[in-house]
Amino acid sequence: MESAEIFLKPTYHIDSDNENIIKKAEELTAGCTNDREKAVSLFKFVRDEIPYNLYMISVFREDFVSSRVLEWGKGYCVQKAVLLASLGRAAGIPSRIAFAAIKNHTVPAKVLELTGDNIFPRHGYNEFFIEGKWVCAAATFNRTLCEKKGLPVVEFNGREDAFLPSADLSGNPYIEYVEKFGSFDDLPFDWIREKIMQKVGAEKRPWLSKSDIQQAKGNA
Repeated sequence: MESAEIFLKPTYHIDSDNENIIKKAEELTAGCTNDREKAVSLFKFVRDEIPYNLYMISVFREDFVSSRVLEWGKGYCVQKAVLLASLGRAAGIPSRIAFAAIKNHTVPAKVLELTGDNIFPRHGYNEFFIEGKWVCAAATFNRTLCEKKGLPVVEFNGREDAFLPSADLSGNPYIEYVEKFGSFDDLPFDWIREKIMQKVGAEKRPWLSKSDIQQAKGNA
């Protein structure tokens, strides 16, 4: 367990010592009796109450700070993973961020317009140290989005790995894990930014509203 201590400490991005992060973690884990129950509660909050929004992608470091993501109330996979790691640490659970390159076979046309293809080279998810082992959890897509798109909702029980499914509800190809890159105690921002810039350019900020999206497309 000593080796997991680093995954309890706050960092610039995983600011688990932030007052709002601590308050939210306490609120979400009130009544939980063990780390497994806490992790499940935190997972469900980030999965469903922080809706997935690819337009929140950014090439600026400050847009990946967990307290900022909590304030925005939305984010894409990396931002959501940073927030979940932060809430986990605030709740006393060793938590870290893991990355993989994935292919999403269900990417809609408007997303292809932004990214250029269906490969996401820096997909972020989480790992919790629970009951003596590391368990993976992908809180990427919220339940409402999945139900709207006919996709499986990722369920996490704190005991087994919960990755994005390989097939949709009709049995068609969904998520393909192309390559896994391991896990990190803090966000490897420069490593992520390099790939993001190749997709969206060097000035991309989160588009917080529809007007931001319309303006950005008008300037394209």
